This record gives sequence, structure tokens and C-alpha cells, in this order.
Amino acid sequence: MKKLLTLALLGMFVLSACGAGEKIEAHDAWARAAVQGENSAIYLLLHNHTAEDDELLSASTDAAGIVELHESRMVAGTDMMEMVPQESVPLPADGEVEFKPGGLHIMLIGLTRDLNVGDEISLTLTFKSGLTLTLTVPVEEGMPGMEGMNH
Repeated sequence: MKKLLTLALLGMFVLSACGAGEKIEAHDAWARAAVQGENSAIYLLLHNHTAEDDELLSASTDAAGIVELHESRMVAGTDMMEMVPQESVPLPADGEVEFKPGGLHIMLIGLTRDLNVGDEISLTLTFKSGLTLTLTVPVEEGMPGMEGMNH
């Protein structure tokens, strides 16, 4: 009986630890299909479930030679877009940040292999708080209207 009670308590402890969830969650991640040697991008939604501001400092994957945080934005007074590298991306307390085509994205420079639709790549995100989050990111077709863009 004592052994059964110990096992039940241990099981409750493990389940409660799992139920606590991540402090930061990533949703709807996907990478744009591209061929080896070219560039691609990863898009996702980050949600900070804590009461503290945090910051995405970096991203890494073995699918690219270089991985950078970027933001695409309009050049003032023109109809041209520019990509601006970001040192970090703030993630407000109990807030969300969306990485999407035409905005923030994780730039994959010099792909080390083809990224074909249906493939998956591993991505690790590192935050100022010390949290690291490793995701499995599916490769999908680019968004309509994004054909020919190299990011």
C-alpha cells in the first residue's frame, strides 16, 4: 500500500510539472521551401506567458550556414522593402510577437541542404532570460505573392 501511495504521489508530481507548460511558447512555425545554397526564412508566433518582459536573442539551425533575426520594412518615401538585421526582438510580458512574411522573420542564409515541402528542420531559440526553446519546423510552400523573393 505504501509503495502504491508513493507511486501515485510521484505520478501527480510529474504530471503537475508537465502541466506548468513553457514560459514562452511558439505556435504555427513554418519554413519556406528553398534549395541548398539559397536563403529561406522561418515564420512563427511567440507568446510570453510570464509577467516579465523577455527578448529573443538568437536562433540556430543546422539547415543554414548563418541564421539571423531580420525585419522587412518599407523604405520611407519609396515602394521598396528593405531587410534590417535585428540584434534582438523584444517579447513583452504576457504578450505576443508575430514573425510573418513582410515583417519580422528568422533568416536562413546559405542553406546547407534543400528544404522541400514536407521536410522538417530543428530550430533553437535563445532568450535573454536564459530559456532555450527547440522546435521542429515544417517546410511549406511560400506565401502567395512571395514567389521569387529570396527571403
